Amino acid sequence: MTANTGRRPRLAVDLLPALAVTRREIKDTLRDWRIVMPITLLVVTFPVLATLVGRAGVNYVNQYGAEIIVERLFPFLMLVVGFFPSTFSLVIALETFVGEKERRSLEPLLSTPLTDFQLYLGKLLAAIVPPVLASYVGMGTYTLMLGFVVGWWPGPSLLLLGFSLATAKAVVMVAGAVIVSSQSTSVRAANLVASFIIVPMALLLQVEASLLLVASYGTLWMVLVGLLVVTALLVRLGIRIFNREQLLGRDLDQLDLRLGLRKFWEAVWPRSGLLGFYRRELPSLVRGMRPEVVMTLLAVVVGGAAVGGYLSDHFALPLAALDLAGVPAEGAMDDLVAQSGLLPAFTTWAVFVNNVRSLALAAVVGFLSLGTLALMLLMAPMVIVAYIGMQIGRIGIDPWAFLAVTVLPHGVLELPAAILATAQAMRIGDVILTPPDKGGGVFGIVRELGHWVKLMVLVVAPLLLIAAWIEVNVTPGLLVRFLGQLAR
Repeated sequence: MTANTGRRPRLAVDLLPALAVTRREIKDTLRDWRIVMPITLLVVTFPVLATLVGRAGVNYVNQYGAEIIVERLFPFLMLVVGFFPSTFSLVIALETFVGEKERRSLEPLLSTPLTDFQLYLGKLLAAIVPPVLASYVGMGTYTLMLGFVVGWWPGPSLLLLGFSLATAKAVVMVAGAVIVSSQSTSVRAANLVASFIIVPMALLLQVEASLLLVASYGTLWMVLVGLLVVTALLVRLGIRIFNREQLLGRDLDQLDLRLGLRKFWEAVWPRSGLLGFYRRELPSLVRGMRPEVVMTLLAVVVGGAAVGGYLSDHFALPLAALDLAGVPAEGAMDDLVAQSGLLPAFTTWAVFVNNVRSLALAAVVGFLSLGTLALMLLMAPMVIVAYIGMQIGRIGIDPWAFLAVTVLPHGVLELPAAILATAQAMRIGDVILTPPDKGGGVFGIVRELGHWVKLMVLVVAPLLLIAAWIEVNVTPGLLVRFLGQLAR
């Protein structure tokens, strides 16, 4: 009992100053009509527009008996109504630190006896409360209007899911924007970097729309769990890298192109020659990005298998589509691939170029999305592999033997190469939120980009080239022999 009573006052001592900062910030926000008016207009107008769209959709589809399509659209419109006020409220989050710095009102606050944790937590809560409340008001207004006008009322589970997703997305965006604000030197720079926050959230909204249209509510709950994990990581990162002295000390981010090129060249060029790179530098690079490698492995293997299994259970292929008797002979594989449109030709060079292009695209979108979209791009092929393997098992063929013949020969080289490239792409995205004194900033991005190029040229590309040759010249023959044995 004594230990518990001793903790509560200590917790209050830590939180009360942070809550005082929160109250001060919220009052200042509500006094600024330039922020309140646009949010109010969004909260008022979007529910009305969404209700009108819903009613027009009901009147239209009633003519063709397709009411279920519009009923699946109603929850998506609820998410849209909650999404727009929270995105506009990124302005509040971006103003938390860098805005006050430009207005010369940050120095008195930083001179108070508040700790960095209390100051950051108070600012974070102040930036979260207005957008979340605006989302709640908009979604609640839309639900009531739709119920009275159209007669559609969401169930308790769907309503809880919608409000939870809106809350989680708002908190993720605000937590990311507060980090950006604490690491930027001007509001203009913070607004530019904020695009890296809004783009992934907009793409996620499209994913949620597709899941709502097929009523995949279980997957949406998984998305919610993922958002909560991202929120915890962003809050932890923001607390760890926030430093008031650095915030006051930096006035301008300077870009030295000559120094940047030198940093890039130092990162690209093997310092100890090729042999020294493979012996010492490569293991050092892999150890440096160990968290990214572990996260990539978990997302690709565990996430790919889980999503592929879910899709296999809910969207099974007809048995006619699983008839392997029509698989072409080994020499006819080139014509089949060309007809599918996936590749211009089933050759070693075509497969190699396609794989390199996919990993390069993952690096670009990983930079734009703080590494998240790079994981999704690599997870997609594993989802397909898991899905096909489970579908093959339905017709009595051992899925492990089938995958060992069709995937393992080239996958044993291709998968490690893709994991390395994707993990480094994630590192490029992560370094955006790292302070310059801890290896981040512009030069940190340049350094990690140089490491990615070096890994691609000296490790990933050779592995992909060998894997492509095996995929074209070895795997088709193994598949034909495997099917021949099954036909006996």
